[in-house]
Amino acid sequence: MIIRLPKLVLMTLFSALLSTCSETEQAADPTSLAAEDSGLSTSEVALVSSNPFFSKSQLYLNYPPFDQIENAHFLPAFLRGMAEQSAEIEAIARQGEPATFVNTIIAMELSGQLLNRTDSVFSAMSSAHTNDEIRALEQQLAPQLAAHDDSIMLNRDLFARISRLYEQREALALDAQSKRLLGEYYSDFVRAGAALSVDQQQRMKELNGQIATLQTRYSQQILSEMNELAILVDSREELTGLDEALVAAAEAEADERGLQGKFLIPLLNTSGQPALASLQNRAVRETMHRTSLSRGNRGGEFDNRELLVDILRLRAERAQLLGFENHAHYILEDRTAQTVAAVNERLAELAPPAVANARREAADLQQMIYDEGADFELAAWDWDFYTEKVRAARYEFDASQLRPYFELNNVLQRGVFFAAEKLYGISFKERTDLPLYQEDVRVFEVFDAVGTTLALFIADYYARPSKRGGAWNTSYILQSNLMNTQAIMANHLNITEPIGNEATLLSFDEVNTLFHEFGHALHVMFSNVEYPYFSGTRVPRDFVEYPSQVNEMWATWPEVLANYAIHYQTGQPMPDELLDKVLSSQKFNQGFATTEYLSASILDQALHQLAPDKVPDADQLMQFESEVLETAGVAMPEIPPRYRSTYFNHIMGGYSAGYYSYIWSEVLDADSVEWFKENGGLRRQNGDHFRRTLLSRGASEDAMVLFRNFRGRDADIAPLLERRGLN
Repeated sequence: MIIRLPKLVLMTLFSALLSTCSETEQAADPTSLAAEDSGLSTSEVALVSSNPFFSKSQLYLNYPPFDQIENAHFLPAFLRGMAEQSAEIEAIARQGEPATFVNTIIAMELSGQLLNRTDSVFSAMSSAHTNDEIRALEQQLAPQLAAHDDSIMLNRDLFARISRLYEQREALALDAQSKRLLGEYYSDFVRAGAALSVDQQQRMKELNGQIATLQTRYSQQILSEMNELAILVDSREELTGLDEALVAAAEAEADERGLQGKFLIPLLNTSGQPALASLQNRAVRETMHRTSLSRGNRGGEFDNRELLVDILRLRAERAQLLGFENHAHYILEDRTAQTVAAVNERLAELAPPAVANARREAADLQQMIYDEGADFELAAWDWDFYTEKVRAARYEFDASQLRPYFELNNVLQRGVFFAAEKLYGISFKERTDLPLYQEDVRVFEVFDAVGTTLALFIADYYARPSKRGGAWNTSYILQSNLMNTQAIMANHLNITEPIGNEATLLSFDEVNTLFHEFGHALHVMFSNVEYPYFSGTRVPRDFVEYPSQVNEMWATWPEVLANYAIHYQTGQPMPDELLDKVLSSQKFNQGFATTEYLSASILDQALHQLAPDKVPDADQLMQFESEVLETAGVAMPEIPPRYRSTYFNHIMGGYSAGYYSYIWSEVLDADSVEWFKENGGLRRQNGDHFRRTLLSRGASEDAMVLFRNFRGRDADIAPLLERRGLN
């Protein structure tokens, strides 16, 4: 018989555990802790005595009280949060009662709630709206948080309890999700070093602290240099071809930095820059491209080569300490790919057709250059510009024709939301009563088909100097039946904000990204699991992109596209002939897109498949990068990797040895798109099936089991090859 205890009973048991701690083990008073450990003044102590993190938010669904949160609140909340969880963990580990699933595993799931509240907001702000104080605090906290995690994961008494439960798991009468949770906890502790000797664990703690500090510094330097190296242009004439709204934004950016009469174009974190597609001045394009590629490897204050080399060596040593050949072997054991060989084989399989396709595209671009009477050789800074010319000639339209039909609010509400409404029966209502951390951020309440509240969705779409590059989803609160919580999540993009009351017009890539990121949000809001451990996007890294990539299909689904592709001035729909051209050009430039992505993925693997003594020195790093790409057969001077090693921010977080995940997930995505097409597309029953079998399950079952439950079989790679023109 499987016994499931109600939450009230669980919380009572957990409180009883904590009461067994001695007074010295209990978390200290927040104000005394802040004063003692952080050197705060009396006035600062008074400020944090009413710290909003010290209790659950009283706002709707425990929405973060952004209007009350100040920088001074973070450190005391982190300190108290770590102290509270340490006391909770000690109570679990040292209790006299024999280990049970409730008093050990459930108790751990319930621990650290203050720390989680604080960290979710702090992590979000450090990416989306940082400042000097937050950046300094990141550096200070990185090793402290790493040490705190180690104090839990390397707690020998705690691991002994988990091990005993794991050994008895077949006799514990646990339901499937609880049994899986026990197995995941055991695996996590082993992979963290819980089974190592005392001396080995001490070295593990040192490695984790050093890595955390260096990773934080590496990521911060990317943002700092990206802001420093914004492209300064002296005259409007040099920006000929650039959309007028973007020119105005560049002028305003220069004015804000005291450079009146000039124009400043911020860089994005990718190697390629959007402006390269339209700037007619070849010299400006070259400057922009070379500047982009120089980030982190040009010397000076923000050079990342030494940092990256140190991180790679430390990661490799840590992997070997745990019994793995290198960091990639360690990471991939816990992914759906499972082995380095499987990832290498997939990347090697895709590289030759991608490069062959890219070379055909390069020949077309070179011919266009000659046809226009020029005699220079195609360079990387010419690719996007002449791609648009070839597109215009081949399909009789260029990308700039699309922008007037892609106004941001239309795309969001009549595109992204519309598709979700049709497919899943959900609806949206904007909330203007909840506080914001930035004035142009928006909040929407999401309702399920029966009218009950499902989640809160935060839309943060505009670029700003305080925001890191790229696009991502953030979860503030995860759904959990155990915790009785509903999801609050945010999508972040980096769209250039227009000046004044000008409309925000998107590129087609930005439209696609809007749909992609909302796919992550759907994965979070549809979660219906017992334990927060399994909630939402807490799935293997090479599976997490799959649902979001599936959601991209609706961006070009005729019914959806026709609903949102409305001219922002005339209100007229996109003409059918232009719509047809958009759809017919989907495979265009896929050689470039696939090659730049594969180059970055191959580079990521190469960096992390090194033993500690094989990592190149800092002054050899860029040469190593070149040799890797050459050996893999993807070295094309016209197509640099999407990210070079010195500004590859993905590999500082969850994508170390994992950037391959996008193409790995796309195999599942492309095959799933075929399923939707075979079953009638944008139909409610299709959405319900996808939600029930996969989106709602989080990580509560094996990822590939979930895929098979949805698709009815294993994935077929053929749809991916067809999509990218690689067949």
